[in-house]
Amino acid sequence: MSAPGRLALLLLVGMSWAAASFACSLQIPPHQEVARVARFVAHQCDWASMATISTHKPVMGQPFSNVFSVSDGPRGSSTGVPYLYLTSMEVSVQDLQVNPQASLSMSLAQTDYCKQQGFDPQSPLCAHIILSGSVIQVNGTEADYAQKALFSRHPEMMEWPKDHDWFFAKFNITQVWVLDYFGGIKMVSPEEYFQAAPHKKQNGQ
Repeated sequence: MSAPGRLALLLLVGMSWAAASFACSLQIPPHQEVARVARFVAHQCDWASMATISTHKPVMGQPFSNVFSVSDGPRGSSTGVPYLYLTSMEVSVQDLQVNPQASLSMSLAQTDYCKQQGFDPQSPLCAHIILSGSVIQVNGTEADYAQKALFSRHPEMMEWPKDHDWFFAKFNITQVWVLDYFGGIKMVSPEEYFQAAPHKKQNGQ
């Protein structure tokens, strides 16, 4: 194998090891701390399923779910606010222009955590959250932060076609639903959600 080939292989192995180490290091908060669990899931997830009310025939007026890349901040710096990079050329964004209300679902099934624990994606133990609210465009300093949050975790976005009139948006949360344990879904208010810390601080709080 050539020297460049060996280097590429070593880089690939290193990246795989880092990803596996990151997954193994996931320490989900106790299920009793529902708001913290919600913040934890929101920060770990890089994509979400967003349901809008369709404005397109033949499913006009029906729920329409689509996948979007999200970020609530650079890795290790959680805000709890899911930011998105959108274009009006996208079918779901066209729905949002008529009705900005939507729901956003995120699950630890997209990480290696649930597989390593032997949890099926539908199992309550494979923690997932549903956010109710609306999608709004952000500008100014918040758009600058959204760019940092998204591009740090989705660097490919920087290369997306410039003529698509991309803009930054955020999911404005009005209700949080959490399923992370047996006993049914739990609700968290936006106030509780944003006050919670997804990770323990140095003093153990």
